[in-house]
Amino acid sequence: MFKLLKTVIKTGEATTKYPFAPLEISDDFRGKPELDANQCLSCGACTRACPANALIMETDVKAGTRRWELSMARCIYCGRCEEVCPTKAITLSQNFELAVTRKEDLYEEAVFSLADCGQCGRPFVAQKLLEYVLDTLAQSGVTGEQLKLRRQQLETCPECRRRNNMLDSENISHLRYLEEEL
Repeated sequence: MFKLLKTVIKTGEATTKYPFAPLEISDDFRGKPELDANQCLSCGACTRACPANALIMETDVKAGTRRWELSMARCIYCGRCEEVCPTKAITLSQNFELAVTRKEDLYEEAVFSLADCGQCGRPFVAQKLLEYVLDTLAQSGVTGEQLKLRRQQLETCPECRRRNNMLDSENISHLRYLEEEL
């Protein structure tokens, strides 16, 4: 009996006083993901990387917006969204107390504006993403006429770009070869 008491005293406290005292959390703890909407480009890398489909991105062409949404009910706190974000807009916080009384409180969202196509005028890409790519090109040394050409290409939607690149039937080389064989 004396030996047992000696072991208990030597061990100390085995539990924490958590709800009544703050809980110490390690630096590598993965808590609630938080988005800094000012940093976010709405590129969608996080939505593609999320294994639990907790992140979604929806584009509303009529309104010219792209909506990012996080469902805390689906999140498994793996940290993939934080790893793939090119601007470090998503970080896993130390917050682990996520109980809510209303289901709506489990969702976080951010809305971003879309840039319009330079030719047809339809929105197709996030404005911040377009600006980021153009700034990156300028910082990499692309200047003058090349930057202007790249800007024109990037500000054109894929459908208009495809239409611009279509060649007339007389310009397609394989048709010339077919005609020569006949």
